[in-house]
Amino acid sequence: MNFNPVDSYALSADHSRMVKASDGDKKDVPELLQFGEAVREQRKARGYSQEAFGDACGIDRSYMGGIERGQHNLALVNIMKIIAALDMQPSEFFKALDKPATRGRKSSSS
Repeated sequence: MNFNPVDSYALSADHSRMVKASDGDKKDVPELLQFGEAVREQRKARGYSQEAFGDACGIDRSYMGGIERGQHNLALVNIMKIIAALDMQPSEFFKALDKPATRGRKSSSS
């Protein structure tokens, strides 16, 4: 049986409300930008419009646009809804966020 994160959570309207940086804080957060770019890339690769993808995730289209622009720091439940709507495994989705190994980096076992 496959794990379906959407079915695994008791979803309520409160889960769609996420933390947003205050309007006075315009700093880009690289991790949020990278996550949003990965969402946009995977959404487009599957032929979803932003509105249709938001519907598939249960997330408002305008909020989805903010996710793709790196403006929202999502809760895990919404991250899992996005990954489920993309019909991907979390490990597969997050592979796109892996950083290239840097030279001379010490392993944690040394």
